[in-house]
Amino acid sequence: MIRKIKIEKIYSLMQAVLTGCGVPEDDARICADVLITSDLRGIKSHGSGRLKMYYDRFKDGILFPETKIDVIRDMAAISVWDGNHGMGHVVGYKAMKTAIEKAKKYGIGAVAVRNSTHYGIAGYYALMAAKENMIGLSYTNARPSICPLFGITPLLGTNPIAFGAPSDLDYPFVYDAATSITQRGKIEVLDRANKPTPEGWMMDYKGETSTDTKQILKDLIAKKAALLALGGKEEETGGHKGYGLAMMVEIMSAALQSGKYLEDLSGFDEEGKPVTHNLGHYFQAINIEAFTDVEDFKKITGDIMRQMQNSALRPDKERIWVAGEKEFAIEKDVRANGVEVNDALYRNIQIMIEELELDFEI
Repeated sequence: MIRKIKIEKIYSLMQAVLTGCGVPEDDARICADVLITSDLRGIKSHGSGRLKMYYDRFKDGILFPETKIDVIRDMAAISVWDGNHGMGHVVGYKAMKTAIEKAKKYGIGAVAVRNSTHYGIAGYYALMAAKENMIGLSYTNARPSICPLFGITPLLGTNPIAFGAPSDLDYPFVYDAATSITQRGKIEVLDRANKPTPEGWMMDYKGETSTDTKQILKDLIAKKAALLALGGKEEETGGHKGYGLAMMVEIMSAALQSGKYLEDLSGFDEEGKPVTHNLGHYFQAINIEAFTDVEDFKKITGDIMRQMQNSALRPDKERIWVAGEKEFAIEKDVRANGVEVNDALYRNIQIMIEELELDFEI
């Protein structure tokens, strides 16, 4: 059964759960805003469906509800932070806000972060900059999921790249995608819906693929399977490109801030007990006004987008989309009709409400 629940209700629920777990109210609002933005943009893997993951990590003691940020280094346009395993959404929001403020003064601002946690959709932070007439970049590493090209061991995270730029259309250009063919969150969505995983998304330790969603999730944890980088498992299909991009994000999310990387991000110690994830992020804001006229930039960006949309169409397709356009359309529908909640997600919501003894009906 699929229920549609108004975004205001989902937003309030997320705040109630987070504050019930000890997250300060202002921080809970930031976290809920990041999560609801994911739901609004149709990214089901990182919205309200992620709330139970944070809840479980609070209980395991590997995610801290109070976010204490240490500034390790700060000079002119750059800053390096330690997130102390607090809420990644709060760290990300404050880091991009700082990058934007630095860009207003210096033309470019950048913040590198270590010892953080899952921060939601990377595109949220790119959007923050785009709304300020800036270009926004956001990278993060993640728990090991992707095997290197010609390898079978999951070492790299899904390591998303987000790029946002304002345009003269009703929406900015926002590219937000993992450097793998898919990411673990989408397989978790398929699991909640009892659906198979599409062929070619992953590979097991024998070099074979599978569509058994539940087994894939177990094998990923046991390191018996790995997700494939963009381009798949061969050079001929461009697998080296996705693999290289994933490594680029790993370097930007670990080396600049002297952070953890690869297997140190697994979330488990040698005995298999849960530990902090030690994630790293990188945020950058580019002040367009420092380079050129903002309206001219928006027009050129908009023209590029329009020329893509209006180019010759493949016979079996109805339209050409550009990054950010489909999400803009989905947001209108979700705002009007609500967030889709399937039975598995509904059960998780009820578990959190009951265990936290919240006075909340959904």
